[in-house]
Amino acid sequence: MKKIKYILIVLSGVLSITSCDTSELELANPNTLSPETFFKTETQVQSAVNASYANLQTRGLYGRNLFFAMDLMGHDALGNPQLEGNKKPFQDFSFNGGNDIIQYYWESCYTGISRANFVLDNEPKINALPDNVLSQEKKNKYLAEAHFLRAYYYFLLVRRFGDLPIYKTGTIIGNARSPKAEVYALIEEDLVFATQNLLPKASESAGRANREAAYAHLGKVLLYQKKYNEALTAFNNVTGYSLEDKGNFYNNFMEETEHGKESIFEIEFDEKNGTGDQWGAVGDSGGTGFEESTLRGQEYGNLSWYNVYPSDDILDSYEAGDNRFGDTFYVPGSSYLKGTKVMVASNFTTSAGIRRAGWKKYQNYYTREDEATRSSINFKVMRYADVLLMKAECENQRDGGSQTAAIAYIKEVRDRANLTTTIAPTKDAVFAAIVHERQVEFAGEQSRFDDLIRWGIASTVLQGTGFTTGKSELWPIPNRETSSNPKIKPTDNNPGY
Repeated sequence: MKKIKYILIVLSGVLSITSCDTSELELANPNTLSPETFFKTETQVQSAVNASYANLQTRGLYGRNLFFAMDLMGHDALGNPQLEGNKKPFQDFSFNGGNDIIQYYWESCYTGISRANFVLDNEPKINALPDNVLSQEKKNKYLAEAHFLRAYYYFLLVRRFGDLPIYKTGTIIGNARSPKAEVYALIEEDLVFATQNLLPKASESAGRANREAAYAHLGKVLLYQKKYNEALTAFNNVTGYSLEDKGNFYNNFMEETEHGKESIFEIEFDEKNGTGDQWGAVGDSGGTGFEESTLRGQEYGNLSWYNVYPSDDILDSYEAGDNRFGDTFYVPGSSYLKGTKVMVASNFTTSAGIRRAGWKKYQNYYTREDEATRSSINFKVMRYADVLLMKAECENQRDGGSQTAAIAYIKEVRDRANLTTTIAPTKDAVFAAIVHERQVEFAGEQSRFDDLIRWGIASTVLQGTGFTTGKSELWPIPNRETSSNPKIKPTDNNPGY
């Protein structure tokens, strides 16, 4: 297992403000390095790029809030009675612009974008470095990482908010919202640059974006826009990966087997690198301290805080014999702590009664009984199974596509799950199979809600949950933005808010 440590930098000007709230400017430290004296060595260039990665670790994103919001909205997970009040609205879609989870998500993403823009704004300085300091290939790849990360943050944002302010350069001026089509165009542009300039998997360090990851994300972005032929072309460039072997599905969710043969892009966590700012104010969205652990294990663990539990809907979706079930959930009879202990019904006790199951994905119970708040298990943002099922969807949906080819991709995923595959070669049958496979393959991986939205079936599947068609598909622009950015007024918010 190889991890990268996100060594952060503090530069005057690096954190550009995406609204007119000038109080943020008071955070600048006049004694730190300035852009004028930076970008002299490879270490400095790499550190600037690393700073953009770091915002993925904040509590506003993968450190804590993102997995709660997405799993609750997709109803993979439901809240136990002790679930905090700011998280409960995502289960019944009662959130509003004052919700701090929405605010920190927005700020985490835009700070990450600002940091990527800081690198890109200094492209001339980077390219001016002598080749004996930094080769052109490495200059291009660091710039491509910044493009990749900017694209990823915008992809996180556009799915939640739709139309967005676009920032292609560092600025302290708040922008108005641009149509989401323009946001997607920028995302595509960034990812195309990344595919052309990132290093291939074989040449890049684990934990950094590589060429294949850029192609995988480009394909996903195109798929979300129903550009099926273009998406399939991008996915076909994702080579050098394969599924974990039959019986090894759980390798995707353990610390010791991170960056395995199925993993295309991960969010890095390693508590050995520092957790001093895990609960500090900067941990919500700032990404300026050491937050090298995620709270996923403690929050979801049925022997720990057990704030959420697997819904009956997700538990009942698995076929008999699907070996993913035992690698996704703990139930009475499941072994843990290196096989020395067995879960019993009382291990799933809440004030509302005993639940049927607890989460096993991303839990540390396979080696320890106490989650101890901190977890070093990386988040799999993109796995090869996702690419296979998205390729199946492209084949099934595109004009002239092959249902036979789509079924073959689905079969790869089902074979690993120890299941037989019998799917009629019709568009409707294949689509139904894809819907099912994505639900059970990616349970608890923050995929379900976005899938339901882009397929146009959320109102049916989420009927009775509080989901409101025409409103709940998007989040509101946070109040802090509408109150501080004169170009986005409260009346400019998404429908229903």
